[in-house]
Amino acid sequence: MSSAGEGLSRPLPEQVRLNVVDLAAQVLGSMPAATVPPPLRGIAKFDPRKRARLGGAPIAAQLENDKDFRVAVAEHVTAGWPELVSSLAEGNVPPAADPVLVAAAAYLTRPPGWEEMIEAARTDLERNAAAAEGAEREEVVSRLREQLAAQKSAAKEEVDRLREQLKAARGENSDLRRKLHDARERAKAAVQRAEAMEQTAQDARAAATAAGSAGETELRRLRERLADVEKQLEASRRAAREGRSIEDARIRVLLDALQDASAGLRRELALPTTISRPADSVAAVAGETPGVRGVPARALADDDPQLLDQLLALPQVHLIIDGYNVTKTGYGTLTLADQRNRLMTGLGGLVAQTRVEVTVVFDGAELNAPVQVVAPRGVRVLFSAPGEIADDLIRQLVRAEPPGRAMAVVSSDREVAESVRRMGARPVPSALLLRRLGRA
Repeated sequence: MSSAGEGLSRPLPEQVRLNVVDLAAQVLGSMPAATVPPPLRGIAKFDPRKRARLGGAPIAAQLENDKDFRVAVAEHVTAGWPELVSSLAEGNVPPAADPVLVAAAAYLTRPPGWEEMIEAARTDLERNAAAAEGAEREEVVSRLREQLAAQKSAAKEEVDRLREQLKAARGENSDLRRKLHDARERAKAAVQRAEAMEQTAQDARAAATAAGSAGETELRRLRERLADVEKQLEASRRAAREGRSIEDARIRVLLDALQDASAGLRRELALPTTISRPADSVAAVAGETPGVRGVPARALADDDPQLLDQLLALPQVHLIIDGYNVTKTGYGTLTLADQRNRLMTGLGGLVAQTRVEVTVVFDGAELNAPVQVVAPRGVRVLFSAPGEIADDLIRQLVRAEPPGRAMAVVSSDREVAESVRRMGARPVPSALLLRRLGRA
């Protein structure tokens, strides 16, 4: 076994070495296990894609030192490139052949003059590398020239832009100087006017002082006259009070007579006496069984917990409730009947505590039969008529009230809230009423 690198003055070119190692790695994977050189048996088990990359150094060393292994690889090369190997054996290098393949085949098959073939391939590779490097350098130079030209163009554009800005700045500076001169002239005129006004004010103060002295004299005279008039007025009041007692008695007798007469006339004409509140006049479907202009003293948001308490404290407030909107917000999982009963129970306690007028409106557009509702004392229950929704009935109740009466509409329906607010009622979210009922 002889040294495979014998006759070479320098190592194989790197491209040739990589090609040779790759060929040897391919042959190594196809060799019988018994013929694999011992140093390469572990590498032979590698994945074919990793064999040349991870075992390159051992494979190259084995090719240098193991003639049998090199011959096995050379046979593989001969089978793969028979024309190239035959030409090299005859001492002819094909002109169009890749220098890397020529050098690899010469290194493995060792034809006569193989060392010169490798050196010739090295020369070709170095020449090609130098040519490629020169072309790359020319390309870099060309690219740099283009960048320089672009930068020069950009610099020229920037200079032109700065010149335009300088020209504009100079014009603006001239305008500012002119405006400053005008401002100074106006300031000077203003100072002159201020001095004139100061002189006028001094004259006015002197005149006012003189007028004040005369006014005080007139004021003392008027106070004396006022005291005399008050004495006369008090005397007149005493005389009027003495005569008023008789007139008061006569008026009281007349009012009692009118009240008795009106009661008798109502009975005689059989006039209805049940309409005692404006809400009672609003037409609705009842069950089988019977803007707020006076806002609170402290303005509160619609979702403030204290809002409902302040509204309930207003005198003669009318609380109108969107029934199903409240019940479905608080306990929507119950049946409609259970929702109504639970709301009525809570409202009974609220009315007992606050004594406010309460009207609950339910949507009755889809009712097929009368609904049994047990309304607590002081709670009015209304169902909207067929073809009418509860929202419309709520608006009718608001319109029926006289202007200026305190009204609160409990509903989380935004459209209802906005419409009643425009009509003078204060909207209240359903959650506030539910919280108030829970507290009660």
